[in-house]
Amino acid sequence: MKNWIILGASLAGLAVVLGAFGAHGLKSKVSPADLAIFETGVRYHMFHALGLILLGNLGFHYNADVIQLPAVLLSVGILIFSGSLYILVLTGLRWMGAITPIGGVAFIAGWLLLVIRVAKAS
Repeated sequence: MKNWIILGASLAGLAVVLGAFGAHGLKSKVSPADLAIFETGVRYHMFHALGLILLGNLGFHYNADVIQLPAVLLSVGILIFSGSLYILVLTGLRWMGAITPIGGVAFIAGWLLLVIRVAKAS
């Protein structure tokens, strides 16, 4: 469980770095629409990094099997959802927006699976 807390905290720190980069480094280099896209990636990145920290803490109260797959899904969601938005803005590869929803599905699946597993846990 400690590893999920470490990963979540590391990803939260990265989200802060990327948010600062967007606010200060990209503001004059990309369109306002692209800046908003980048900021959406940062926002979801941070929310789900905090979610990983939460899951790591929950792992001290529930069996690791309850936490493991939801944590993996949130991690994959950050990589695909936020990562695709970062790449889209930084490279101009607009087709990356087509894979963004895959990350969103991973986020949704992770949270729903957590609900189901915690509800079933004794």
